[in-house]
Amino acid sequence: MAPLSSEDQAMVQAMLRQLFQSVKEKITGAPSLECAEEILLHLEETDENFHNYEFVKYLRQHICTTLGSMIEEEMEKCTSDENQGEECGYDTVVQHVSKRTQESKDYRFCQGKLQLILDQLDPGQPKEMRYEALQTLCSAPPSDVLNCENWTTLCEKLTMSLSDPDPVFSDRILKFYAQTFSLSPLHMTKEIYTRLAKYLELYFLSRENHIPTLSAGVDITNPNMTRLLKKVRLLNEYQKEAPSFWIRHPDKYMEEIVESTLSLLTVKHDQSHVVSQKILDPIYFFALVDTKAVWFKKWMHAHYSRTTVLRLLEKKYKSLITTAVQQCIQYLELCKTMKADETLRHSKHCRNKQKPFHYLGQELQYIYFIHSLCLLGRLLIYTQGRKLFPIKLKNKKGLVSLIDLLVLFIQLICYSPNCPKMTSAAHSENYSPASMVTEILWMLCDQKECAVKCLYNNIVIETLLQPVHNLMKGTEASPNCSETALIHIADILARIASVEEGLILLLYGDNMNSSEEGSTGAHIIAQFSKKLLDEDISIFSGSEMLPVVKGAFISVCRQIYSTCEGLQVLITYNLHESLAKAWKKTSLLSERIPTPVEGSDSVSSVSQESQNILAWEDNLLDDILHFAATPKGLLLLQRTVAINECVTFMFNRYAKKLQDSRHKNFGYQVLVTQVASTAAGAIALKKSGFINALTTELWSNLEYGRDDVRVTHPRTTPVDPIDRSCQKSFLALVSLLSYPAIYELISNQELPNKAEYSLREVPTCVIDIIDRLIILNSEAKIHSLFNYEQSHIFGLRLLSVICCDLDTLLLLEAQYQVSEMLLNAQEENILETSESHRDFIIDGLSVERNHVLVRINLVGGPLERILPPRMLEESDNPYPWPMFSSYPLPNCYLSDITRNSDIKQDSDLGKLLLCLKISDKQTEWIENCRRQFCKIMKAKPDTISGEALVELLENFVFHLTESQSECYFPSVEYTATDANVKNESLSSVQQLGIKMTVRYGKFLNLLKDGAESDLALVLKHFSLQGNYTGHDWFVSSLFMIMLGDKEKTFQFLHQFSRLLTSAFLWLPRLHISSYLPIDTVKSGIHPVYFCCTHYVEMLLKTELPLVFSAFHMSGFAPSQICLQWITQCFWNYLDWIEICHYIATCVFLGPDYQVYICIAIFKHLQQDILQHTQTQDLQVFLKEEALRGFRVSDYFEYMENLEQNYRTVLLRDMRNIRVQST
Repeated sequence: MAPLSSEDQAMVQAMLRQLFQSVKEKITGAPSLECAEEILLHLEETDENFHNYEFVKYLRQHICTTLGSMIEEEMEKCTSDENQGEECGYDTVVQHVSKRTQESKDYRFCQGKLQLILDQLDPGQPKEMRYEALQTLCSAPPSDVLNCENWTTLCEKLTMSLSDPDPVFSDRILKFYAQTFSLSPLHMTKEIYTRLAKYLELYFLSRENHIPTLSAGVDITNPNMTRLLKKVRLLNEYQKEAPSFWIRHPDKYMEEIVESTLSLLTVKHDQSHVVSQKILDPIYFFALVDTKAVWFKKWMHAHYSRTTVLRLLEKKYKSLITTAVQQCIQYLELCKTMKADETLRHSKHCRNKQKPFHYLGQELQYIYFIHSLCLLGRLLIYTQGRKLFPIKLKNKKGLVSLIDLLVLFIQLICYSPNCPKMTSAAHSENYSPASMVTEILWMLCDQKECAVKCLYNNIVIETLLQPVHNLMKGTEASPNCSETALIHIADILARIASVEEGLILLLYGDNMNSSEEGSTGAHIIAQFSKKLLDEDISIFSGSEMLPVVKGAFISVCRQIYSTCEGLQVLITYNLHESLAKAWKKTSLLSERIPTPVEGSDSVSSVSQESQNILAWEDNLLDDILHFAATPKGLLLLQRTVAINECVTFMFNRYAKKLQDSRHKNFGYQVLVTQVASTAAGAIALKKSGFINALTTELWSNLEYGRDDVRVTHPRTTPVDPIDRSCQKSFLALVSLLSYPAIYELISNQELPNKAEYSLREVPTCVIDIIDRLIILNSEAKIHSLFNYEQSHIFGLRLLSVICCDLDTLLLLEAQYQVSEMLLNAQEENILETSESHRDFIIDGLSVERNHVLVRINLVGGPLERILPPRMLEESDNPYPWPMFSSYPLPNCYLSDITRNSDIKQDSDLGKLLLCLKISDKQTEWIENCRRQFCKIMKAKPDTISGEALVELLENFVFHLTESQSECYFPSVEYTATDANVKNESLSSVQQLGIKMTVRYGKFLNLLKDGAESDLALVLKHFSLQGNYTGHDWFVSSLFMIMLGDKEKTFQFLHQFSRLLTSAFLWLPRLHISSYLPIDTVKSGIHPVYFCCTHYVEMLLKTELPLVFSAFHMSGFAPSQICLQWITQCFWNYLDWIEICHYIATCVFLGPDYQVYICIAIFKHLQQDILQHTQTQDLQVFLKEEALRGFRVSDYFEYMENLEQNYRTVLLRDMRNIRVQST
């Protein structure tokens, strides 16, 4: 096809515009580009006006003119063949003619024409002829050109012509190359690319081409430089595109491209000894057109090409890496030796106003340095890339190792000046060395294997912290180390601290056992942060960047103290106090900021300084809030007296759906769970509006459906008892409503029980949820619900979960008589078929109520009670479980286990009992008893029960309290008699707890009639005048262990109260106790929470990381469920024998075993926990389900290993609960 004239081109363009305008609606309506292409391909079939379009007419005419006669000839041949007996269908004829047409000389680019073009391209030919030959070549189909025999000769001719002095001619050759790169197959573009690369390689090696020196720089307005840069740019553009398609071709094509590139980039001239006279190598020009080495990033991305690149670098072209490292070293040395202003001028790329397009030598060096930095940073990501180190440099002794390179990078952050943006405002890329190194180190941090090999070692951490060391000593961090450099360092440290391996390195150094106290990274960061907060460093005083520096380093501390192990290390620095002090000071400043005037621009009406103050106040609140990530941290948070403001801040961010940290993947759910585990936290959540928002959101989803979903179809009836749209709200409520929270939110409050409820009346608090969804005791409540059955089942499910906490159950029973309400509802659900026969209506609500009634009225472990299922069976009798509307419960829900059957005394048990009576050497005697106890627990655990257990506990505690070294609390003479306390009153919760205890004791054949009054008397002796809001489950358990003997129970408790173990087993023992520090008492947080469950979380992360991650992903805290288990002595979670073993183990072996037992339980539940994390109901599973199959004795060896590893730390902290915070 001959080239079109300019007039023809304009005409074709106009016709194409008309065609596209006509089919615009069809194309724009296509959902994707592929669909749009498909529409155009089938336009003839779908558009009745197809043959009327001018472009189609023109195209048909052109085909007829060019190929018409040949097509007719081929058609006649086919017809004659058919007449001779060879029948051909229409499709076969079309295929045959098309094939012959494409192979015809009229269709193909003829060989003679290419030879003619070759002759016309000869330098001796007239300029116009050469131009026309090139134009013809550019308009020919690439495949035709490639298939010509003269293709190789043509390539050679074009390559030689690249050096033609005529700029127009060489530009047209480059245009042909660019067209070939865009339209041709890889084997064609590969040949063009490799020839162009070889041409450039020879061009740079030739002395005739006058390559500029470093001192002269590069003037890009110079025609020679312009043409050279165009050629380099063309190569670079293809480098960046090639990886997207070269995997579809044989390896050799890619290898040739890679090798020709590396060969070009490693070209070196015979250099002069004078650096300024150095001739520029090709790498400088590639750096000019691709400063951040994007080509290398793309080549290294896929394993396919990365393997080839790294193999060639290692075998033949390692000099590319060597010179890149050398360039970084030279730049660092320059920064160290030059004055700050000179360095700044060197790196700013300041444009010469008289010569804006002239790159000076210093600028070229800097651009090459940036290119080298990016290339090395990308290299370090990959294992084989790191294996290229160590490398040997010229004029330098020794080898440069991987760690040396990382140290070099960090020093670049400290020494390089702040660099403005390299280009105009249109380009927002930052070419500051510090910023770029920080990005590289972030990239390494984000890949675990990389981070372990490159960053997680003491040398790198010490280098990062060297400026901090210097500042704390009162010296300058480095000649040029600025606030910006410190911010970069802090950002890198925060990334390191956000990963477990990095955190451990910061906390303990390379060797956890030998690192000196206070010398590890975490200590240095905490000391520096504290000095910044306390304004104890004068070097940056008055700087506008100082708050940002503070915030950056506190962010690192936050990564550390928001973990249990991190808080243990940093707790001595009292960062919570420094943060609270800084917040109070900032808060006073923010109060003086005027409120923006309505109608005015808020940005202009409030100064930038004021905005900075407000932002700093928010940062400080967020930092204080994150102490709540751990149980002990929550204690410190409450001591700051800023919990209300912190929780309000958290709610405001929660309402805006903001993430809690740039280094964390999950939001505030865990913090909410921790905060809700305490009374003060629950009050703060209520004041902040969090609970109001949660209940409102729940009601919207439950009753109205989501308002942000476009309704195109009616809502389907939900199949699940709790609709998926409400699941999130349900889990949030379950996590929120721990006993301390629910007591603060509903205690001593009556239900509204209104005569009428508006359909638009939305609940705003927990009382409203109970009133509207759980206790539906009136027609008004029922009629106020749009989805009565679904909403009430939601309420009953919530009741079922929160009543698993026995204190919550007793509170709801005492205040609202939930059992009576449920029984009445069941009574109303009876269908009377005759005077003597009554049937319950089986529906979702009656089945759910039946389950809840059995759950809240029967106490027992997994083998001691039988809970009816919530689902119907597929049989003739879909629900075989009997329903009831009055007590007692049907016997089918009571287990037939053997209860309190005295086991024949074992010989080992006899040895232990004998051992308890002999006490020559106290320490040796204690160890002997414990050893014998462990032996029995491992071999014959069932023997430790009944009378034997009573005797063991009595004797061991009696002898233990005779040793002053074993007594933690002082002895107190108790003179009150039964007569003195008989008239004391017990709360309604305690009275219901007594009834529940006696009912359970009788079921186990442990208690007899009259036990209620005896237990009440014991509780009155140890009652704290109503200060403890729950029931004393430990005293109840002891009363049952002592078989209802109040004298033995009293005597044991009186002696046991002197031991440290009593502080953790017997929770009311230390409730608002005079033995605790004043600030601990004010917080209302029990040592079991801030000490025991804190260590449960700490050990869980180390021993069972999958379980720990599952909790974190579920937004639920292990501390909350552990506190619930421990508070009620595992009632309803373990069978009675296991509860006895839990208590005996902690009494005999020490309070730290309470932690180990919790860890053993989580180990036992690991698979279930992982499964329920997937189904997103972990909170419900842990609260509702008994610990099936768990036996304390089965995990004794595991717990002994935990004791060896952790006892020293745990017991030290447990003994420090009486120490006043400093």
